[in-house]
Amino acid sequence: MKSKNTLLYFMLGGIFLGVFCGWTFGKEMEVVAWIGDMFLDVLKMLVIPLIVSSMIVGISGLGDIRKVGKTGGITLAYFCGTTALAVMIGMIMVNLIQPGVGVELTSEVPERVTGKDDTGITDILRSFVSPNLISSMANMDILPIIVFALLFGGTLTTLGEPGKPVIAFFEGVNLAIMKMVHLVMLISPIGVFALISSKLGAAGGGELFLAELMKVGKYAFTVISALLIHSVVILSGLLFILGKRNPWDFFKNTSEALTTAFSTASSSATLPVTMGCAVEKNKVCPKAVQFVLPIGATVNMDGTAMYESVAAIFIAQMMGIDLSLMDQAIIFLTATLAAIGAAGIPEAGLVTMVMVLQSVGLPLEGIGMLLSIDWFLDRCRTTVNVWGDSVGTAVVAALEEKYVEGGNSR
Repeated sequence: MKSKNTLLYFMLGGIFLGVFCGWTFGKEMEVVAWIGDMFLDVLKMLVIPLIVSSMIVGISGLGDIRKVGKTGGITLAYFCGTTALAVMIGMIMVNLIQPGVGVELTSEVPERVTGKDDTGITDILRSFVSPNLISSMANMDILPIIVFALLFGGTLTTLGEPGKPVIAFFEGVNLAIMKMVHLVMLISPIGVFALISSKLGAAGGGELFLAELMKVGKYAFTVISALLIHSVVILSGLLFILGKRNPWDFFKNTSEALTTAFSTASSSATLPVTMGCAVEKNKVCPKAVQFVLPIGATVNMDGTAMYESVAAIFIAQMMGIDLSLMDQAIIFLTATLAAIGAAGIPEAGLVTMVMVLQSVGLPLEGIGMLLSIDWFLDRCRTTVNVWGDSVGTAVVAALEEKYVEGGNSR
């Protein structure tokens, strides 16, 4: 057991050492940023071939197209339901704590937001397809790649014998990529250390980060509290009740993926590690993992959706704007739908934030107040996103076994 956890212990050591060095030495730690970027790039390098191969193998492994539809329906219901619950929890917490009351606005509209205000729901819908898949791969626009892989894998199942060699090829690719993931994870403690220390150093070290955190401390507390409630109560409860799993054991077996998510702040970059933990440590059905996790890493954004709703109401409180129940209902719907569908848009989190604010006429200047600590909260919400994906895979696998395979056997 100790040998299995050795890598996890080294990764945790990398996080703590990274926090210590970034906190103590500040901007001097930016010198190791290239190591962290290189580690992140190596993970991203594996994402596209992993998604294509795993989705094709997963969809072809489901067989009967009616079973594909049922499994897809269960997956979609889980993603939509948990995202909506996350937004609801965030809105309850921000209304109870009211972190924006008494906070003075000291920022202007950030440059990064300029030009994002013309993005709407139609842009999100159009992001589901791409006229150039090579370009999408180069730009890490994963949503159209998933759509293509789903259609391609489904078509292969209808070809009979001619389709089997193609499916076997992608099975081999999938196995090879997972082996590569194991090799990459051997250097993960160094990569994690470099990412954390350089990012904290870029924020000015411990003292400057703490000063920025104090300015919006109640806001950060609200976000983190809501994320914890959603993770510990809602997601773990679903895992226990529907997935028939021990949440603590499942959490320990997913720790490598969660620490990677915290250090990289990217669900997509963490996907290879998340899939490895699900199959090898939590023993989730590989077919469910190959089908659910690539989709989840792209569209299942519980933490992000919650963050957007909390941020919108925080900005309203800070500006002294009273939001009606209808306004808050609009925020609820916009944050839920935008987080699910915005994965194919560059800087998706920023785009959804702008969309949520514009839906109720809130000023974009408030975003500038959040950017100083957003890099930290981004890591927190990404970790929750990955936990939600992992839990969802186990829940979908259990429900599929109960209702899809059981239904077919009858």
